[in-house]
Amino acid sequence: MRISTKGRYGLRAVIDLSLNSSGDYVSLISIAERQNISKNYLEQVFSALRKSAIVKSVKGSQGGYLLNGKTSEIKVGDILRALEGDLSVVKEDEINNNNKIELCIKKNLWDKIDEKVFELIDNITLEDLINEYNKGNDALMYYI
Repeated sequence: MRISTKGRYGLRAVIDLSLNSSGDYVSLISIAERQNISKNYLEQVFSALRKSAIVKSVKGSQGGYLLNGKTSEIKVGDILRALEGDLSVVKEDEINNNNKIELCIKKNLWDKIDEKVFELIDNITLEDLINEYNKGNDALMYYI
């Protein structure tokens, strides 16, 4: 399994949205500028996130995007699946069900890898990542 640019940039953009919204809608251009990502590319990313109900949007000059839920309820797995689709190491349609060796490998390796990856991404929330990000920022603060 490999996470594409869409998944990596999308996760960064959702974290940026969370950090900068304070309950207000955030424009894509502001996220694009802070994250150095093309606004056009972010439009595609946020379209997929909106279709999956991870974010909601309002059009117009005061519009933008807002999370559609609490950061503690949004799982990294939800975001990645919205952007990447199936995250399995080997897709089901790539398995030859008539080959016993291939089925053995699927059951004893591919399925176990998937299980561990899914367990990990489905147990990390957006809030967890934001908390870790904020811990890192505290270490860089200088107090006089």
